Amino acid sequence: MNTETLLTFFGALNHWITIFLIVTGLYIIVARSNMIKKLTGLVIFQTSVYLLYIGPGKVLGGTAVILNDRFTVYSNPLPHVLILTAIVVGVATLALGLALVVRIKEAYGTIEEDAIFEQDRDA
Repeated sequence: MNTETLLTFFGALNHWITIFLIVTGLYIIVARSNMIKKLTGLVIFQTSVYLLYIGPGKVLGGTAVILNDRFTVYSNPLPHVLILTAIVVGVATLALGLALVVRIKEAYGTIEEDAIFEQDRDA
């Protein structure tokens, strides 16, 4: 196999993994009634978005943005910086979600959405 064929294969593999993670995360969020499982689905979905942005961010043969006559191909550092910020926001979102699940568990005695809706309907 030549280098171009390998790059095409791994480029497509990256996209297929990203699509699989997007669909898996979305399915978990929609299909599950357990709030911890929903948060897990959200984390999987966020990870797929990270892969979606990081994949095309690397340019083969590219270097850091250093202005010099020797370098002509540069890699854009912006996607990587955005993903670092997104990871921090994702961790903060997950922490807030887990804190809310703890409070819901204290208030309702369960973290299953169906049981919570039933308790609210009966009240």
